[in-house]
Amino acid sequence: MLNDRVAVITGAGGGIGAAIATRFAEEKAIVIIADVIIDAAEALAEGIRSNGGRAEAVKVNVTNKTQVDEIVSGIVKKYDRLDILINNAGITRDMLGMKMKEDDWDMVINVNLKGTWLPSQAVMRPMRKNKWGRIVNTASIAALGNVGQVNYSASKGGVISLTRTLALELARSGITVNCIAPGAIITPMLEEVAEEKRKEYLEAIPVRRFGTPEDIANLHVFLCSEGASYITGQTIFIDGGLSVGV
Repeated sequence: MLNDRVAVITGAGGGIGAAIATRFAEEKAIVIIADVIIDAAEALAEGIRSNGGRAEAVKVNVTNKTQVDEIVSGIVKKYDRLDILINNAGITRDMLGMKMKEDDWDMVINVNLKGTWLPSQAVMRPMRKNKWGRIVNTASIAALGNVGQVNYSASKGGVISLTRTLALELARSGITVNCIAPGAIITPMLEEVAEEKRKEYLEAIPVRRFGTPEDIANLHVFLCSEGASYITGQTIFIDGGLSVGV
């Protein structure tokens, strides 16, 4: 489905990003695993290659425009194109709004929102040149509001608005821009939540299970395929129905 497409996935050293990279490799894409933790990225790339896939790892801080631009330029020079960008990198620094430190606000907005904008801006010209491109951003059910995550919720709400605007700007260039908003997904981040709180989450989910990284990766594959060429500007919640009742 993604045969020979060159795909950059940020924050792909672990969790959902690693699942996306693995699925893309299974679909015969050329996968660029971009992460600030290069050891994790290289380990994943090696694992993909050992299974017959094509992957390479690059170290990048998605908030650093110079780094982002240089990496995108290098990829385009090597492969003569860049087809897919998955903006997956993100962080949390949770605290009630009244007690939140300015540094924690700035850091989350910087990584989650600016760190989506800079890679998106960097890939626009090479995608427009080839008249084809797929950008998929990462929001969260927290964009609808979540106690203790005022910075995270604001950043993900911003990602949704960014997605809608870029979709309009790039629609005539053969580039689609969409957004996936996960709910409670089984990742190290969820595992850090207290057991009692996880039980509360589970009881609120209509399908009565947590999502898996593969649930998220499967939709990424479709949105980046030819079959999704008429879908743009959309935010799709993958949350077992949780957002329906919000």
